[in-house]
Amino acid sequence: MKKVILINSVSEDIRIAITEDGKLAEFFLDTPAKERNVGDIYLGKVGKVIPGIRAAFIDLGFKQDAFLHFSDIGNTLSEYAAMIGDDPDVEEDDDDEEETPAPAVKEDYRKTPNLEKGQDIIIQITKEPVANKGFRVTTKVSLPGRYLVLIPFEKKIGLSKQIYNPREKRRLRSIVKSSLPKGFGVIIRTVAAGQDENLILDDLNSLITMWNDIQSKVKTADSPFILYKDLSTTSSVVRDLFKEDINKVVVDSKKLFKEIKTYIDDTSPEFSGKVELYSGNQPLFDVYNIEKQIEESLQRKVWLKNGGYIIIEATEAMTVVDVNSGKYARHKDQEINSLNTNLESAKEIVRQIRLRDIGGIIVIDFIDQYDERNRRKLYEEIKKEFRNDRAKSTILPVSEFGIVEITRQRIRQNIIHTISDRCPMCRGTGHVQSKSTFINRFERWMKRYKGGANGKSIIVTVNPFIKNYLTEGFISRVTKLRINNLLNIKLVDDENLALDEFKVFSKKANKDVTEEFDN
Repeated sequence: MKKVILINSVSEDIRIAITEDGKLAEFFLDTPAKERNVGDIYLGKVGKVIPGIRAAFIDLGFKQDAFLHFSDIGNTLSEYAAMIGDDPDVEEDDDDEEETPAPAVKEDYRKTPNLEKGQDIIIQITKEPVANKGFRVTTKVSLPGRYLVLIPFEKKIGLSKQIYNPREKRRLRSIVKSSLPKGFGVIIRTVAAGQDENLILDDLNSLITMWNDIQSKVKTADSPFILYKDLSTTSSVVRDLFKEDINKVVVDSKKLFKEIKTYIDDTSPEFSGKVELYSGNQPLFDVYNIEKQIEESLQRKVWLKNGGYIIIEATEAMTVVDVNSGKYARHKDQEINSLNTNLESAKEIVRQIRLRDIGGIIVIDFIDQYDERNRRKLYEEIKKEFRNDRAKSTILPVSEFGIVEITRQRIRQNIIHTISDRCPMCRGTGHVQSKSTFINRFERWMKRYKGGANGKSIIVTVNPFIKNYLTEGFISRVTKLRINNLLNIKLVDDENLALDEFKVFSKKANKDVTEEFDN
């Protein structure tokens, strides 16, 4: 598979596209308006502790408090408390990191950490806010580098599962173990395989220096306070994804090209020749057909090559995908037609899930398959396509009704929230009130109002489209409303109002009276 990273700089925004065999597989946006926070480390303050949901809410200085589930509280909470200058008696959770062996006797999972409101706590952001939910955080702090991930207060050395050579595993362990200070753990990343010892040790020393800097800040900081800011989206993509399987990185900004080239020269000189500066006349994303694919990722309907299509609908609780055969009927046997459409749609659905970065619960309604062997074939195809996905997923087998249920790790907002804003007209519902419904609602409001102590003269503010609708015609609708309700109505337009919104100001009372007489 040919993998290419494309980096496009426009104004203050940086867009990163990762393609696989020419198809857009992942998309990132680095913009000042939507700052990346995953990986940041904070000195937070405990807000609420709610044992009923086994969670606490942490004040980080944002509008919404961050969510800390008890399962995300590691066994080193007491060490972090000692760093802050507070050493409470902590009942630790038994939810350890994956590499740590499970205890011989399983502890009671209902045990609650001794967290108190107002207590300072060191946490790291693991997930961006989604919809009305705030950041998700953990006390299991780690610092990622190019080759290593440093884990304070741990005693283990873990290796990436993608390093297969036993001799290389021993070499890497030996390099790290000989130089790792007491009280630190480390995970050796895939990209470390085959690297020079000095590069790995430089990375380790850099991470230890970062941690020492964090410890110094804690001593003088008042919560909430940011202790460590992780790399920007662009830098983190290069750090985390630039591996042997990447054929090249193409950048259309001279400044970014120099920064990336310098970083790669210092950390992975053998990849230096893969970094290219684009200097063509046509926009970089046009040349690689990225713009069209980004546009398609915003659509609810995605067409398949064989004439079928999929529908992707997102709700608050889950994402639902429906598979339709369309006009596809190549074979006389309906079962074969259904299998072919399902197999093609499976590839496209997984690509769309990765591209849109859809997380949480995903339910896919495939075309019914009556042969159990075909359902197994479809299930294996779905699992195969998810092997290229960096997010963790759980996939259940195809049910007899053609339903596949998936849970996928959610880290950041999906692409639709990243590159678009909620529609101010429909408020994200996709529907607005009809004009006649608006008129009926407004007339009911006026019947409740009836002038009275607030006077007969009102100023009504509506969306410009609604104002045009009310004022058009020889005898306009607003004229009829004036006559029927014996009110002096002055219309004002405001494009910031939704189509079903109105505001009413009473001249006599000199106040907004909208809510007073609304239903």
